[in-house]
Amino acid sequence: MPLLEVSDLRTSFFLRSGELRVLDGVSLEIEPGEVLGLVGETGSGKSVTAYSIIGLLKQPGRVVGGEVRLQGRDLVALAESELEEEIRGKEISMIFQNPREALNPVITVGRQLTQVLEIRRGMSKREARQEAIKIVKSVHISDPESRLGSYPHQLSGGMAQRIMISLALSCEPRLL
Repeated sequence: MPLLEVSDLRTSFFLRSGELRVLDGVSLEIEPGEVLGLVGETGSGKSVTAYSIIGLLKQPGRVVGGEVRLQGRDLVALAESELEEEIRGKEISMIFQNPREALNPVITVGRQLTQVLEIRRGMSKREARQEAIKIVKSVHISDPESRLGSYPHQLSGGMAQRIMISLALSCEPRLL
């Protein structure tokens, strides 16, 4: 059984002028350990595909057809609360394209990472801090202890992107 199976995924944006079909029949399978890349020009639907799969598509966008199955479980049929509690971060995680928009500007990156570890993995503050240092080291950020005390605007674009990768990896998802 594939880890992820997407069949005939159709996503539309509902505008004043009418329905705009953005995805029309996207199908793919990802086996455990397999790497799949979506390649295309700007506006071709790569991000909309990812947002549709993980259930993060915002209005006016909506999945209008097809199936998204994670180890046989239909993700399109799940309620938002189920996606949030059981799927996002734990089973599927995503590295967002723009870390400046995804990171909270008024909370240190270390606190953002430790909050995820405390909430999603049930770690104590001390355990979460140690795990955060380990994860940040794994993405080749030097001096992780001091970097975790930084706010997003204090990091270079590449450094912020590596923090996003750390956040995505922090809950050890099956699919990234």
